[in-house]
Amino acid sequence: MSNDVSVRIPTILRTYTGGESEVTVDPTTTEAGATLSGVLDALEANHPGIRARVLDDNGALRRFVNIYVGEEDVRFSEGLGTATPGGCQISVIPAVAGG
Repeated sequence: MSNDVSVRIPTILRTYTGGESEVTVDPTTTEAGATLSGVLDALEANHPGIRARVLDDNGALRRFVNIYVGEEDVRFSEGLGTATPGGCQISVIPAVAGG
C-alpha cells in the first residue's frame, strides 16, 4: 500500500508547485513520518519555499492558513502532529478576509 497523500494547493501557492493544484507526497520519507509535519517536510523537499508560506518563524501554522486532513481542521486535532495515513487528502486553505 502506498504511503502517498495528496495535497490540494491554493492558487496563491501554486507558483511553488509549477502551477499544480494538487500534488502527491510521501511523508514517511521524512523524519516526522506520517504526520502533517512530515507532509510539510516532504512538500518543502519537492517544492522549496512552500513551508515558509504555511508555517511562521517559530514553526507553527500561520494564523491565516487553515489545513484540513480529510474533513478535520488540524487546529482542532493534533496540529502538526495530526496523522496523515496513506491515501488521505490534505487541503491548504488561506483564510479570506474582507467585508
